[in-house]
Amino acid sequence: MNILKKTILPVLLATIWISISEFLRNEVLFKSYWIEHYASQGMEFPSEPINGAMWGLWSLLFAISIFVITRKFNVLESSILAWVFGFVMMWVVLGNLSVLPFGLLLYAVPLSMLEVFLAVWIIKKVAR
Repeated sequence: MNILKKTILPVLLATIWISISEFLRNEVLFKSYWIEHYASQGMEFPSEPINGAMWGLWSLLFAISIFVITRKFNVLESSILAWVFGFVMMWVVLGNLSVLPFGLLLYAVPLSMLEVFLAVWIIKKVAR
């Protein structure tokens, strides 16, 4: 029972939060922006169910990573490390592949920071 409360529950709740945040940001707020950006490059924005499933897997892996980071660092340190590892590195790769709409970063940076901070907070609060 202790592993459920101290490990599985915080990771599961953080995964749910990250998934909701990602869905709202990329499918509700900025989907048209993504579609237009991909179309301007002669590509179609990937929005098949498998893509959603992969984002779900990404959310789970990110929550597990955050959980591990929070074992060694405080909330602020964990948030910074997780944000750099989860988002900055992803944006470097997407930019290198020329599929990152750089104008979106104006919104994505603060929203992703909030996403990570709340995921860290959830894990720290629930795992206590």
